[in-house]
Amino acid sequence: MAKEAAEMSEETVHMIERSAGKDPEGALCPGDAKEMRAVVLTGFGGLNKLRVTRKAMPEPQEGEIKIRVKACGLNFLDLMVRQGNIDNPPKTPLVPGFECSGIVEALGSNTKGFEIGDRVMAFVNYNAWAEVVCTPLEFVYKIPDDMTFPEAAAFSMNFVAAYMMLFEVANLRDGMSVLVHSAGGGVGQAVAQLCSTVPNVTVFGTASSFKHEAIRESVTHLFDRNADYVQEVKKISPDGVDVVLDCLCGENTGKGLGLLKPLGTYILYGSSNMVTGETKSFFSFAKSWWQVEKVNPIKLYEENKVIAGFSLLNLLFKQGRGGLVKTVVQKLLSLYEQKKIKPLVDSLWALEEVKEAMQRIHDRGNIGKLILDVEKSPTPLQDDKEDIHVTGFHGDPSQTLF
Repeated sequence: MAKEAAEMSEETVHMIERSAGKDPEGALCPGDAKEMRAVVLTGFGGLNKLRVTRKAMPEPQEGEIKIRVKACGLNFLDLMVRQGNIDNPPKTPLVPGFECSGIVEALGSNTKGFEIGDRVMAFVNYNAWAEVVCTPLEFVYKIPDDMTFPEAAAFSMNFVAAYMMLFEVANLRDGMSVLVHSAGGGVGQAVAQLCSTVPNVTVFGTASSFKHEAIRESVTHLFDRNADYVQEVKKISPDGVDVVLDCLCGENTGKGLGLLKPLGTYILYGSSNMVTGETKSFFSFAKSWWQVEKVNPIKLYEENKVIAGFSLLNLLFKQGRGGLVKTVVQKLLSLYEQKKIKPLVDSLWALEEVKEAMQRIHDRGNIGKLILDVEKSPTPLQDDKEDIHVTGFHGDPSQTLF
């Protein structure tokens, strides 16, 4: 997913400039009557490039819905966007974020099917980390009455990506086996839950050792992310696996292809191995690129293997498949209402705590999804400590972190 934001940058620049403006501080112009709080990325780099400021509130254009945001999702891609660790990054300043949940506040023309007051979740082409967003009708979905706003913000990107990779790309069926990296993250946990809806599916997962106790029951076999998982998988399944879901890239590409059974599918949907420090590292990028095994189409043909890529945001915003995604969302909401799947929220953070939240996802400390709670007040700093180490919580997503 490292290229998702980049490849759609041309389509989004005008949206960014419209709502973020060209002032690097994102300040309001004199005379603007309506304001909102928003997280603004003033330039690419470290955490010091993020700040919360007041901005002009957007209004819906034709075909758009205005949403009073209650919660926003934080993904590893957002960290890569902040670093500028993507090809052809969009212009700054910008408001990050691609998914949110909230209440419909106003409707543009030609927006049938929604009413003011509807509880919804939505995809946004940037600009999600704010009190108010406007986004096209086709990217907005009503949510069940019993789904909390943090759950909704944790639902859309993770479960749609997991579902489409498993069922639209890999054609998951009874008796198949899946290897998923970062099994403790938001997508990893969505993959594990969706696999449980298909009989006799074996899930192999890799995750940091401190997460194992919390997620052990969600997968069939769990390995430490630093262990030789290839040999561990082969001890259990000498023929390998049917599906590999890789968000790491680098050397794991070759390992994943090597683990595939005949007619198996390897899917790359991220490249988190390129992120090692707070800012973009050319060395990490070069190392990851160098470690990627060069794919030989003839070898794929001889071994009956499939290699694929998946970018949900490109599918939505660049390739015009919003109708397909909407169908998938309806299937997922049906599974939610049947209590077969449920988003796992790691922790809630105020907009003003976005730097701490990003550090947590950088450290791979989360189990499930990190959520920016727009209505949450920042936690006061302790007088006797300059730095607070956050351990988070894992439980009722309607609770706050502290």
